[in-house]
Amino acid sequence: MLGRLGIDSAAEAVYRVMLIHPQEGVPDWAARLDLSKAAVRDALDRLSEFVFVRPSTEDQTQVRAVNPLLGLEVLLARHQADLAAQQQKVDASRAAIAEAIAKYGREYAAGAGAGIQYIEGIDAIREYLELLNSKVRDEFLTFAPGGAQTAANMAASRPLNRRLLDRGVRMRTVYLDSIRRVPSTLAHAEWLQSLGAQIRITPTLPNRIIIIDRRIALAAADSQCTGTGAVFIDNPGIVTLMCALFESVWESAEPLGVPPRPTPGGLTKQQREVLRLMAKGNTDESIANGLGISARTVRRIAAGLLRHLGARSRFQAGAHAVQRGYLPAEPE
Repeated sequence: MLGRLGIDSAAEAVYRVMLIHPQEGVPDWAARLDLSKAAVRDALDRLSEFVFVRPSTEDQTQVRAVNPLLGLEVLLARHQADLAAQQQKVDASRAAIAEAIAKYGREYAAGAGAGIQYIEGIDAIREYLELLNSKVRDEFLTFAPGGAQTAANMAASRPLNRRLLDRGVRMRTVYLDSIRRVPSTLAHAEWLQSLGAQIRITPTLPNRIIIIDRRIALAAADSQCTGTGAVFIDNPGIVTLMCALFESVWESAEPLGVPPRPTPGGLTKQQREVLRLMAKGNTDESIANGLGISARTVRRIAAGLLRHLGARSRFQAGAHAVQRGYLPAEPE
């Protein structure tokens, strides 16, 4: 039950036996669970970190199990704070990447040096990808924003992806979670997963990015129209920054096919992201582009959030979300 909250099975077993036999002590719990006393004490230390056990007020040398509802509430608040901090890091990385790509995409033409090369047009991008495909040694990382992928893009990428996976290359791809409602794109992601790729999904992505062996990267020059051109990057500093962005997003994304983890207020991650972007004053069209969904879907989600929060306006919805702990008090 508590495994998905980060509590291991031994600690959970100790917690359960404490709830059933609160008057007993470490030797009794150890005997009931067929564990050593040292193992029970280690479990108590871990439970204490999660605020599921506390010193007894009657005897400070003894510990007692905290009411499960209180313990879960504290743990949920901690997870929420961690998510907010993680989101702030992602946003900061996104801003740095966007600034670098915008700068170099404007200032450098093909072959201009400085670790940057501009590639114009979808055909040239595909040819470049095919060329880079043969250079991959160990790892291939990808952000795939935009929701539904075009049939042409998926068809073009399949032979390249199959060759990489057949060679034992580690492939990790992050899609928008809106692909769950797009059968063709979902089937493509599941096909990749069946061949050994690791696939995760997240409500929003900053740009289309490919990173090869942590040495070189390819990013869309225009995140709103990814087929117009791309920026090839082999500048070590920029590639390192892009790798950090990828790992940050990957860590907070959900594995494809795994039920989503609970979020504060029972909201889905997509609903929480819409709420966050609404609170920042983003338009429906801007939110839709970022999440890979239609503006109509954004308006439907927004209307549901207003009902859920008992708010009469989007501004009031943001205020209520902060009061209830769904969003951090400080702007992200």
